[in-house]
Amino acid sequence: MQDVDIAHDPRANLVASSIPDHSNGINTSHDTTRGETPVADPTVVLVHGSFTESAGWNNVISELRRRSVSALAIPNPLRGLAVDADSVRHAVDSVGGRVLLVGHSYGGAVITEAAVASETVTGLVYVAGFAPEQGETSLGLTEQFPGSTLGDALRSVPLGDGTHDLFVDRDLYPNQMAADVPLDDARAAAATQRPIHDTALREPQPAPVSAWKTLPSWFIFGTEDRIIPADGLRFMADRAGSMKTVEVDGASHSVMISNPDAVADLIVDALTHLT
Repeated sequence: MQDVDIAHDPRANLVASSIPDHSNGINTSHDTTRGETPVADPTVVLVHGSFTESAGWNNVISELRRRSVSALAIPNPLRGLAVDADSVRHAVDSVGGRVLLVGHSYGGAVITEAAVASETVTGLVYVAGFAPEQGETSLGLTEQFPGSTLGDALRSVPLGDGTHDLFVDRDLYPNQMAADVPLDDARAAAATQRPIHDTALREPQPAPVSAWKTLPSWFIFGTEDRIIPADGLRFMADRAGSMKTVEVDGASHSVMISNPDAVADLIVDALTHLT
């Protein structure tokens, strides 16, 4: 694992949130009960990307719990950048208090838009995630650097309005999305993946000032990503002035499943910086 760190904050032991983890929804209760510790500040909110679901964060959530940090994994509609960002904004507002947004894949583009002008989002963590500039699209960033084989693996389902939902061929999914994940787990992820509306990947980033220009950001990705080439992810991290960039040798696009400890460590680093 290559670890490029320009932040020198010491590792902290963070208190746990009283909000329970939910892989497929949001719990907005902040009441503490006897024996529980206060809500951590900021709260970690995990946003999945295309061709996966909230449960894709389960391994990271478990690793964060071992570090006394709780997190919320919220659903991403995958209907369009503006729609999806608005959904995340509502989720952030429901949490209350400061939030650290963590986005995987297309979820990176969503948190970039959702955090614009936010009074509560204090940082961004990109897990093999897009960090677009105004006018850029997720699809365009995928194609900007050679190495992505996503196009050949995509399948489409026509919708009634002439548009399409896109998903990764289930037989190709393990090699395309999760080559370093145990085969049974990769097949399960293929079966539970959520499709994305085709316009979402082509929708330009609308905000004139991307959130990573005004908020601190952290990046982690695998060197064997077949969705977003590592050169592209490295470019986005450098452009954003990443506080810390972690490159996981041999990891796939599903780095949060195959290397949840490394992802959790980076989230803790971000929380330490923000606390």
